[in-house]
Amino acid sequence: MDRSSRSRSCGLAPVVAVAAAAALALAGCSSSSGGKKADESGSGASAGKATTPRMTVALVTHQAPGDTFWDIVRKGAEAAAAKDNIKLVYAHDPNAGTQANLVQNAVDQHVDGIAVTLAKPDAMKDVIAKAKAADIPVVGLNSGVSDWKKLGLLEFFGQDESVAGEALGKRLNEEGAEKAVCVIQEQGNVGLTQRCDGVKKTFSGTTETLYVNGTDMPSVQSTITAKLKQDSGIDYVVALGAPYALAAVQSAGDAGSKVKIATFDLNKDLTGAISKGTIQFAVDQQPYLQGYLAVDSLWLYKNNGNYSGGGEQPVLTGPAFVDKSNVDRVAQFAAKGTR
Repeated sequence: MDRSSRSRSCGLAPVVAVAAAAALALAGCSSSSGGKKADESGSGASAGKATTPRMTVALVTHQAPGDTFWDIVRKGAEAAAAKDNIKLVYAHDPNAGTQANLVQNAVDQHVDGIAVTLAKPDAMKDVIAKAKAADIPVVGLNSGVSDWKKLGLLEFFGQDESVAGEALGKRLNEEGAEKAVCVIQEQGNVGLTQRCDGVKKTFSGTTETLYVNGTDMPSVQSTITAKLKQDSGIDYVVALGAPYALAAVQSAGDAGSKVKIATFDLNKDLTGAISKGTIQFAVDQQPYLQGYLAVDSLWLYKNNGNYSGGGEQPVLTGPAFVDKSNVDRVAQFAAKGTR
């Protein structure tokens, strides 16, 4: 980032309340509309827009193709960027090495701030150190609540995945479940592993882990179908993202199974499935809020020296349950792509 013009990029009560100036050369994995889209959204949001010097912020995530969760994160980041007079450049790749290269590209372009996910923290350690050496502030979001301080990030915005998993496990007990399969769509993603481990910790029944290829939805569906056909004792499928939960609904039908489905995270189709009863409930971590707060925090740091959480504690955005009792209120926001 050009440090002389440092700029920031881009309901429910939580169950727990603890508290890349030209488009970056972020190789083919960059969003096709990244900075441009942020600029466009900013041009239409003049009311209350910051008059501070223009900043460029890189948001680099481990988004995999087809995972709509990240569309919500990005919308939140774009809203903050528009308000804060920030040029937001978005890039993503599920491969940890490629994600690290995208962060390095942001450092090489001298952006004013970086917001990054830490799904595989060890792969990000060196490049984050390079950002710090270049005097570029870095904040974390979504994945990495156990590692952000060790890597020297300024702040972190997300949920504690272990706590979220434990909450879901307790809910399964309340539902009378006896045998659950926890579906992990990306091996090596520490946050996903923590979710399943949390479920196992508090669920009094039996829990198995099923690995699927999250970048190939037909394969996800067929793998879950095969598991349900093989083991008729499974009475709950626990998915770790909305697209995978919706695939599990199809799998249950294909397998002729009466299994119930719970999930982490939301999208418009997922709230509709909860309303219909094809999915029992979801654990919401408010991804819009994660994107918004991460970008806004960089603006606040540059312009007022603020640290959310005092630089010592993460800012938790979840977990909270969405089920038939409250889905109608959440659905109106999910329909806009912000929940």
